[in-house]
Amino acid sequence: MSLLEVFGDSFARRALLEAVMVGGLCGAVGVHVLLRRLPFFTMALGHATFPGVVLAALLGISLFAGAAAFGAVVVVVVALLGARDRVDDTSAVGVTLSGAFALGVLLLSAQAGFSRDLTAYLVGSIITVQVGAAVLAALAALHKELVLGAFDRGGLAALGYPVLALDVVLLLLIEATVVTSIPAVGTILAVALIVAPAATARLWTERLRATMALAAVLGATSGVVGLAISLQWRVAAGATIVLVAAALFAVSLVVAPRHGLLARRPAALVPVAATTTAAGQGPTRAG
Repeated sequence: MSLLEVFGDSFARRALLEAVMVGGLCGAVGVHVLLRRLPFFTMALGHATFPGVVLAALLGISLFAGAAAFGAVVVVVVALLGARDRVDDTSAVGVTLSGAFALGVLLLSAQAGFSRDLTAYLVGSIITVQVGAAVLAALAALHKELVLGAFDRGGLAALGYPVLALDVVLLLLIEATVVTSIPAVGTILAVALIVAPAATARLWTERLRATMALAAVLGATSGVVGLAISLQWRVAAGATIVLVAAALFAVSLVVAPRHGLLARRPAALVPVAATTTAAGQGPTRAG
């Protein structure tokens, strides 16, 4: 069956558009996640927004609006704690995000007879995503500052930039990406779709802008291929998209021209010449 046949109806075309948008957004944001070493934060953030989902369900408002609002609060708390000298970033993330998830479980358990189905948020549906183009616009506008902050925070502060404010902005952009990705691939799989395309792109290029562009393309490609497989074989769309992204990483890890396993193998097999100098020095590498 051709792609035109797979995406022949309006339902499939809308899902395709949203899969491309989510994949591209996740790929671009994922580069910053890797630069700042924030995969753990990204993974935990999906769970930390759960209290917002529960509160939104109890108030009868949008689950995604509740998740976004509560996630923003969590991001600010993490950034403020991480700015303190006696609290390292990992501890701030671990305590805040695990505590937030525990609060969500407590709120849910305290509501006797509460039965609203939260599966649409926790598992995800490819057609319910609202991807914010504002995230990409903010990344483009703050590209220089965010990259400098990843490599040289002291230099960023010396130039007069508000380091803490930029940290909060980046974490909010990651939070927005996580919240908009969850309906497409689910809570657990959102971090994989954010990290995998960026990690794959880094295997193919060392230039930062090229890495971001390639990561966005790989994320969108994962969305298209994964959705096509899902529609063809009637399997879970989110899981299939993430598996495609993981497969692209696995293949790249082997065949990437400079950083792949095959590229490193010849260097490891260079013969060692058992030549000894007159002074009695040990063997030296040939060539």
